[in-house]
Amino acid sequence: MSNLTTNQNKDIAVLLLRLGVGIIFIVAGWGKLTGIEGVQGFFGDIGIPLAGLMAWVVAIVEFAGGIMVLAGAYIRIPAILLAIIMVVAILTTKVGQDFSAYRLDLMLLLANVGLALMGSGRYSFDDKLQKS
Repeated sequence: MSNLTTNQNKDIAVLLLRLGVGIIFIVAGWGKLTGIEGVQGFFGDIGIPLAGLMAWVVAIVEFAGGIMVLAGAYIRIPAILLAIIMVVAILTTKVGQDFSAYRLDLMLLLANVGLALMGSGRYSFDDKLQKS
């Protein structure tokens, strides 16, 4: 396989990864934004400090960060923030449970770390910004 094909495949793979991660976080963030009182209560129940404020922070980061990941816009910032959210989610709600309880959280954590390391690829807002 030529280098051109390999690079194009990598860019398509990053695009597909961004699509999956972005859509998941947009939907999750929107759910939190439209049900913020429940999220605030849940965060309080599991002992997150400043639960009312942190519910808003998480909801906004998930929704806006999901949009940024989907678009490939300044990808490292939302990917790192979303990875941090996943670490906290695993530590506060999944520790001690069976692997099946946290496998999606772990996959989203690793996908965001991968995006932070790789960047957004050719088919992205970041790429268009660099070329202009």
